[in-house]
Order: sequence, then C-alpha cells, then structure tokens
Amino acid sequence: MAENLSLQNFDWDAFEAEAQGKQNEELINKYDETLNAIKTGEVVEGTVKAINKRDVVVSVGYKSDGVVPAAEFRYNPELKVGDKVEVYIENQEDKNGQLILSHKQARAARSWERVNEALNNEEIVQGFIKCKTKGGMIVDVLGTEAFLPGSQIDVKPIRDYDVFVGKTMEFRIVKINQEYRNVVVSHKALIEAELEAQKREIVSRLEKGQVLEGTVKNITNYGVFIDLGGVDGLIHITDLSWGRVSDPHEIVQLDQKLNVVILDFDEEKKRIALGLKQLTPHPWDALPADLKVGDHINGKVVVIADYGAFVEVAPGVEGLIHVSEMSWSQHLRSAHDFLKVGQDVEAVILTLDRDERKMSLGLKQLKADPWENIEEKYAVGSKHEAKVRNFTNFGVFVELEEGVEGLIHISDLSWTKKIKHPNEFTQIGAQMEVVVLEIDKDNRRLSLGHKQLEDNPWDALESTFGVDTIHEGTVTELTDKGAVVALPYGVEGFCTARHLQKEDKSAVKVDDKLEFKVIEFNKDAKRILLSHLRTWETPKEEEAPKAKKQKKEAAPAQPAVEKTTLGDLSVLADLKAEMDAAALEALAAKEAKKAAPKKKAAKKADETPAEDAPAEDAPKAE
Repeated sequence: MAENLSLQNFDWDAFEAEAQGKQNEELINKYDETLNAIKTGEVVEGTVKAINKRDVVVSVGYKSDGVVPAAEFRYNPELKVGDKVEVYIENQEDKNGQLILSHKQARAARSWERVNEALNNEEIVQGFIKCKTKGGMIVDVLGTEAFLPGSQIDVKPIRDYDVFVGKTMEFRIVKINQEYRNVVVSHKALIEAELEAQKREIVSRLEKGQVLEGTVKNITNYGVFIDLGGVDGLIHITDLSWGRVSDPHEIVQLDQKLNVVILDFDEEKKRIALGLKQLTPHPWDALPADLKVGDHINGKVVVIADYGAFVEVAPGVEGLIHVSEMSWSQHLRSAHDFLKVGQDVEAVILTLDRDERKMSLGLKQLKADPWENIEEKYAVGSKHEAKVRNFTNFGVFVELEEGVEGLIHISDLSWTKKIKHPNEFTQIGAQMEVVVLEIDKDNRRLSLGHKQLEDNPWDALESTFGVDTIHEGTVTELTDKGAVVALPYGVEGFCTARHLQKEDKSAVKVDDKLEFKVIEFNKDAKRILLSHLRTWETPKEEEAPKAKKQKKEAAPAQPAVEKTTLGDLSVLADLKAEMDAAALEALAAKEAKKAAPKKKAAKKADETPAEDAPAEDAPKAE
C-alpha cells in the first residue's frame, strides 16, 4: 500500500524532462565532434559546394558553409563543384551568422610561405615576367610579385628588356625583405655556376702573349669588355691604339669580333687584361732614322694642359711643347693662351729620345731671340712705347715687345709726385713711354724710367719756391703729423701740424685752399716744408729784437737759443747768425781795450759805447 502511494506521488514530467536534456546534450556533443575546429586568421582546405555569378560556396567542415567572392577564382575558369581549394578564415560569424572566407588571402599567405621555403632550400622556381619597370622586371613567382634586376637577367648586359615580357623562366630567389615583403629573384645565378666552371677551364689554359678571338660585349668610357667564350677580358682604353683615344667607340663596336692579345691575368680573381694595339708595330719604330734635334716637324694638338700641349706628329708619336717654349715672353701664362686642341702646328725638335720614346718641341724657336741684338734695338737712353703688364710694391713691369720686358722703379715714375703704389700712377694694360736706363743681357733684365722723359723740374722750382716765398696751396691729405699740400706746377709740399694752425683757430680740412710760406726747399731730397702759421703770425724773434740784443750783451759767450722744431731750418739759420754776431761783438770789445793806450785819437773818435760796435759788423757776419 505504501509503495503504491510513493509511485503515485513521483513527478514523471520532471523525470522525463531531465532524461530528455541529458539525451540532447549527448547528441549535441556527438554532433560537435563531427565539426572541424577552425580559428579566425587560419588557412584551411575546403570543398566547393556551389558556384554562382557572385559567390562560391565552400564547405570547410564547420557548422555552416562559407562564402568566397567569385572574382577571387577568376584566374581559374575551370573551377567546378567538388574541387578542393584553400581558404582564409576572415570571420567565423558575421552579423548574419555567415562564415566569411577568402581564397585570395589564402593564396597570398600560402605563397609567402612557399617563397620563404624556396629561399631556405635554394630551390629553382618558375616565374612569369609580367612587365618592365625601372631597373628591371616584375615577375610572378609562386603567386607573389618579385623584382628581377636588369643585371640579374643574364650574364651578358641586356639592351632590350621588352623581349622578355610575357615569358616564363626559371629563377632562384636570392633575397627577401620580411618587413616590406619584397622578393628579389635572379636568372643569372642559375647560369653563373656553369660559367664559373667554364672560366676556370679557360683561365687555366691562358698564357701571356697568346692571341685569341673575342666578341665586343660592352663598351665603357675606360675600356672595352671582350667575351672570350665564357670568360670576359678588359681592353683598357690606353691599349686600344698607339694614339690617344678619347672614346672607345671610335675604335670598336658592340658585337664586333676581333683578335686580342693577353697582357696579364689573375686566376684567383678571374681578371684578364687584353690588348689590341700590341698586335701592330710601335709607331716610334717607324720614325725616320734621319730625324734629329733642330729639325722642323708638323703635327696636331691632341691635349692641352696649363703646363703645355701634346702634339701628335705621327699616329702614336707625340711630343710635348712646354708653355715656356711657346713664347720668348717671360710673362707666365697658360698653354691655352697659345694653342687649341685640333690645331695644326709647326714646331722645332728640342730633344729626341728614341729609347724612352720621348720628344720635346718648341714654338718660340721659329722666331729670332729678341735679346740677341738688345743693345742695338733698345740702346741706353732710347725712348720706346711699352705696355703695362704687372704691378709690384716697388715698381711697374712693362713689355716692350714679346719676350722683352723691363722694370720701372717706383722712384722713376715721376719727378714731383710722391707715389705709394704704382696703381696710383697707371693701370695694367695701359701704354707708357719709357726710357732705357740700364741693360743686363745675361739675366735678360731692363731697367727703365718714365720721369726721365722730362727734365728735372726741381732745378727750375728752386727759384720759384725759395725760402720765405708765399704760395697758395690745396690741402689734399691730413695725417697725425700734418698735411700734404698741392702747390702750383704740380708740386707737393708738407706742412707740420704745428704750422697748420689758422688765425681764427678753426680746423683745417681736406680741399681747403690756404696760403703757405716755404720754410725749407731741399732739391736733392725733393722736399718742400711749408707753414701756414708763418703767413699770419709774427715770429717772436722779430717782435722783441731789443730784448734779444740786451740778452746777448749780458752774456756774449753764451747766447740764448730759442726753442725751435727740427726741420724749421730758417729759424735755425737765424739763431746761428745771432750766435756768430755775439762772438764778433765780444772779440771787437777786447781788441778796442788793447788799442786804447796807444791811439788816443782813435779813442776820441770811438766815443760810441763798445757794445754798439758789433751791431755794425753783424750784417757782415751774416
């Protein structure tokens, strides 16, 4: 009875719900076990379930199928249902609950992995050359775009890249930049290994002096590369011809076949030096045997430098004309002033060394040396026209004719002007009249003068500018010591600062016109000392002559000397005269005392005081 009651109270609905829940959970777990575990950003393999114009439905074993844009399969028009494809999980579930896949990103990710594997394993991969770009080509390798440098297309220089566009070739991946995902491939690397073996074999059979046939592979400004059949050699530009070569294209052309001689080679570095001119005789050997120093020879200027010009007198035979041999002039110039490249010239052979294959030539030797008859043409005292060439602090260099130059010392430019630098007197390129003063033929030197064209004006000026004469002058320059004054007749004088004072005490300025008194005229030193002060101020010795006279009488043996300035020679002359007069007065007084006892009559006649007697003799002493 009790058992029946417990069964009646049992909750069968709850029991059935719990059992159903456990069963559903087991079924769900079993279903989940049949699905693949995928992650966003992962590349997985899927199966094409359906294809339409917009999308391709791909099953990856997930709870729902994914959708891939049909445009990502454009490269594969033969895609059909059931094909296996790789896809990239972009999103496990979008807002519509759809699994989003990408075939393009899967290809890119898988391609990058394969590219790295190919680099690590040094694999040879196929690539499609898509287009030409700056410096090379763009190649599709394993689904990744790579760069093929122009230098890595072939071992030979490529002149036309267009012929390679659209071709499929084998490449080796040589470099990858992981950060920028850049790939560099090379086709040249595939054939270099084979060529290296060929080079070793060819170089092992080379000998110096051996003549081989080759093909011009490349031409540069420094030489020509020759293909000797798997190994390259270089003909330096100096070994192309015995003559001077400015451009190798003048001698050879691309793809030209020619014979070359092996000059040297390095087995380790695989470098081979070739020569072309060595296959022909040296032009020096073909020079006439009777050619000698002093002969005249014709040639063409091929190179010009500042120090000289090279003249080709025969193909491969050159002589140097040094700039010093181009003109008799001693004025230093450049060879460019005399000759030009390509100019035909005649020259004289100065030196000829057949062993060293050197020749020096001269141009000036075609003319007579102007110094041979210098004494006749430019005799001492003769006058000539000359051209100013250069200045120095001490004079002017002038050219009388090509090869004949002389020096005018600065002191020989003018009689009257004080010249500090020659550029104050003349200018370079100007014409000047000169007089030959001295000839030094051994050292090729002429001493010339310009002022000697005129008589020395100081002889005539001595009477015009005598001491104490007054002249109007113009102040041209002021210094701490005084002023330079321009006087009539083109003469300059100097007035010291003390003698430059004006009567109104105003300052003297440049260009002031004032009156000046000459206080010294020195013809030998060409010096005139002036004073403006003396034109308006009376000297003290004239203001008080009696005071001076009494001073002399009080002390005749020691006359007083007023202070004066060095150079004020007129004052010194006056003082010297006064000293001589005082000495004469003392001597006269002494003689008068001795003669007084003997000549009384003379004493009566000489009643004038003794100190007044010397006053009559003073003018005589002067």
